[in-house]
Amino acid sequence: MIRHDVFQLFPSISIGGTMKRLIRRFSTLTKDRYPDLKRGSFSSLQDKDVQFFESILNKNQVITDADEVQSYNIDWLKANCGYSSIVLKPRTTEQVSAILKHCNERKLAVCPQGGNTGLVGGGVPVFDEIIISTSLMNKIINLNTLTGVLTCQSGCVLESLSNHLKDHGFIMPIDLGAKGSCQIGGNVSTNAGGLRLLRYGSLHSTVLGVQAVLANGDVVDCMNTLKKDNTGYHLKHLFIGSEGTLGLVTEVAIQCPPLPKATNLALLGLSSFEQVLNAFKLARGNLAEILSSCELMDQDSVKVVEKNLGLTCPLPNMPFYMLIETSGSNMSHDEEKLNMFLETCLEQKVILDGFATSEPSKMKVLWDIRERITGALLKDGYSYKYDVSLPLNVFYDIILEFRERLKDLNQVKTICGYGHLGDGNLHVNMTSSEYDEKIKKTIEPFIYEWISKHRGSISAEHGVGFLKSKYLHFSKTQKEIDMMKSLKSNMDPNGIMNPYKVLF
Repeated sequence: MIRHDVFQLFPSISIGGTMKRLIRRFSTLTKDRYPDLKRGSFSSLQDKDVQFFESILNKNQVITDADEVQSYNIDWLKANCGYSSIVLKPRTTEQVSAILKHCNERKLAVCPQGGNTGLVGGGVPVFDEIIISTSLMNKIINLNTLTGVLTCQSGCVLESLSNHLKDHGFIMPIDLGAKGSCQIGGNVSTNAGGLRLLRYGSLHSTVLGVQAVLANGDVVDCMNTLKKDNTGYHLKHLFIGSEGTLGLVTEVAIQCPPLPKATNLALLGLSSFEQVLNAFKLARGNLAEILSSCELMDQDSVKVVEKNLGLTCPLPNMPFYMLIETSGSNMSHDEEKLNMFLETCLEQKVILDGFATSEPSKMKVLWDIRERITGALLKDGYSYKYDVSLPLNVFYDIILEFRERLKDLNQVKTICGYGHLGDGNLHVNMTSSEYDEKIKKTIEPFIYEWISKHRGSISAEHGVGFLKSKYLHFSKTQKEIDMMKSLKSNMDPNGIMNPYKVLF
């Protein structure tokens, strides 16, 4: 007998020790943390369903062991927890097609999952949805070394793709702190941004084609590999950023830039956010075509990395920090431009201090400080994370607003802001020892109201997922939401694809 909802439906069933420890650690299932949330009218998994899945997949591709399944139920932030009793791990588009066709006919809800590095609860079940993991769909299909177009399956890990491309003189146009575990299908499905968007643009501009499977099992092949294709609707864009609610992406074609021959990184220390904006303006003007990344960290972001992870920042005790990366084809030219930029910043008293390096080991140390902030915040306990975009003139004001708003709540440990200044993307973070409903209610919906008032976006690069679905109206008009619902209804009439996410 398979385990259905082992938490509620069959309380007499013994729950494994690992699962019990996980339940105690995370204490609350998503459905219990949000008691107004109701499970949709979907069917429940039966033995006959498992038997069908085992008939089209190998047994090691069908996971029903409770302890093993549970790791797929919990998101990376340890903030959302479902209670699925099965994980399916297809290797091919055909297997995905057969799975979804069966689930659609049986009205079984599914949750597509990539590397499970999402921050808005979009990649884990809310209730008992069947988890379809793409981790075994990890084949690199082709790399055209003339055009730089890479085609691969959706389960390829971003870092693995980067390493493969590097050997052939190319790079991925996207770079994330989670690159060691995130998958390209998840990146595409959430329209992930990352460190290089300033230089290479969003995935809407670099993804040339996708293959996706619809809820009824139909395969939509939009695997174009040409940059120019002016033939009507570009259906690939429906799947970029739709978070698995319209279909499951199984293959991707992406335009990859040449590997830069010269890369430099500068760390700046600044006294105020006003000076941060001055430095950014100078960087855009003086570095122009070689500017590839412009990152902001406030003092509290760096302090939490130093305190919780034991890293050391080379420029201590600065109110603000910036990382400026350049990528070009001539090292001496680029170094000269970067040094002139630093000299100008110092002469105009824009920065307090700064230095540049082209040594890979030193650049890694600096990038580690930036990329490991999220992990450092988790060491505090529970992390309230908000990925937003804002006009630069009010970019940091939201952090000041929350420091004032939360000053009387002793449970709060850290309030900090960091992110991709170059494209207006700020990561707003608060932490406490454990989840606190009072803190959550003090933050939400105020933060979304504030962002909407300043004409920002409630999600800049992490998607809407589950956590932001009820706040979508702060960034989309009702007409836009109605059109999105119409697309969803047309492409997934039974609503089985990643329910409770984006439009719920």
